Amino acid sequence: MNLIDYIESKREEHLNELKEFLRIPSVSTKSEHKPDIERAAQWVADKLRAAGLERIEIVLTKMHPLVYGESMNAPGRPTILFYGHYDVQPAEPLDLWTSPAFEPAVRDGNLFGRGTADDKGQVHIHLKALEALNHAAGKLPLNVKVMIEGEEEVGSANLWDFVQKNRERLKADALVVSDTSMLAKGVPSITYGLRGLNYYQIEVAGPAQDLHSGVFGGAVPNPITILAEMIAKLHDKNFRVTVPGFYNDVAVLSKQERKALNSLPWKEKEFRKTVGAPGLCGEKGFSIVEQLWVRPTLELNGIWGGYTGEGAKTVIPAKAYAKLSTRLVPNQDPGKIAKLVEKHIRKLLPKSVECKFELLSAGKPWVAPYSHPIFQKAIHALESGFGKKAVFIREGGSIPFVTQMHDTFKVPCVLMGFGLPDENAHAPDEHIALENYFGGIKAVALFYQQLAAQ
Repeated sequence: MNLIDYIESKREEHLNELKEFLRIPSVSTKSEHKPDIERAAQWVADKLRAAGLERIEIVLTKMHPLVYGESMNAPGRPTILFYGHYDVQPAEPLDLWTSPAFEPAVRDGNLFGRGTADDKGQVHIHLKALEALNHAAGKLPLNVKVMIEGEEEVGSANLWDFVQKNRERLKADALVVSDTSMLAKGVPSITYGLRGLNYYQIEVAGPAQDLHSGVFGGAVPNPITILAEMIAKLHDKNFRVTVPGFYNDVAVLSKQERKALNSLPWKEKEFRKTVGAPGLCGEKGFSIVEQLWVRPTLELNGIWGGYTGEGAKTVIPAKAYAKLSTRLVPNQDPGKIAKLVEKHIRKLLPKSVECKFELLSAGKPWVAPYSHPIFQKAIHALESGFGKKAVFIREGGSIPFVTQMHDTFKVPCVLMGFGLPDENAHAPDEHIALENYFGGIKAVALFYQQLAAQ
């Protein structure tokens, strides 16, 4: 039985096994799920062993275990390092799920459950692809290293420490990640660019304590009002960020790449339906695809202060707060942008208040030259596995780990995602299309098979 026939014969078995994985509520942010996290790590370790990997370890960290396994029995063949995560987001709000979050259910060609798209379903695709290769060839035909962490949804606090301590051990010819999306249903995709991310928090302080708005109102600074006025000045009428120097280093897209991105089979109607807003807005002079993938942004993520409880409480608050983020594109330096943003915000605020500005996290943008042979093999494998034309895309989100690995090991990073943008990752009714799940197993197996034949 050849590779694809073997995979096809195991469809029901693969799906049932994935459901078993999804039933483990491995929520990394909640301490009560610590036993479930440990159970999920053991489950992953057992499946790596079944896929033909050796030297399997459950690496204990200060928070949640990381699972590592490898097979280095193909001398002279390429070595790939696959990364994914077994932890998931909390399921709340529970009442918005059509079926319980940790009781996977199939409806209308989709598998519903927390972790289906992000990232258990995509991790399982690789486990089953490796198992099929191992069965077809009698052993894994290329060298494989697999690293599956349990802290991705809480910031991967201990992942980089493990990488730094095991740099020699983790050396590979390419990093493969499946934690991204396809462009659309029926359009298998390779992501070759990600935006970077800076995340900030601002505290604006006025009076020494909350004040009675009748006794003091009209003569003292109101931090909420001042914060709101400052926020309103962070964009101009063309939705461009007003921070001086913000766009200075933005890489200019070639005419060829701009044409390729705008020629993708991307449907604006579907995008508008997913967004659900009465209208769209964005930086003038750029298409929606360009606004999402290749232009930098500044967004407000939260704002609070004063009294927000039931009924009335007439106060002038002592403090007001905001969280904001900047998505960055190639050539923008996170450290430089953070300084520019802070300088501009302090300039916009009057001397009647004090400002505390914090950079909570920073991540670099990433873009790959997709003319590299490994990307061409990946595209060919996707087209063979799905029987459909595959495309190169960028994504507006950020995966700091990809940039860190690329900078550390100087090897290609292949982002081969099988989710869809509207599959509710992090939200109720998360799901994955079964055609993408099954097609993904075939495509990944063919990709690894082609690399082995190199």
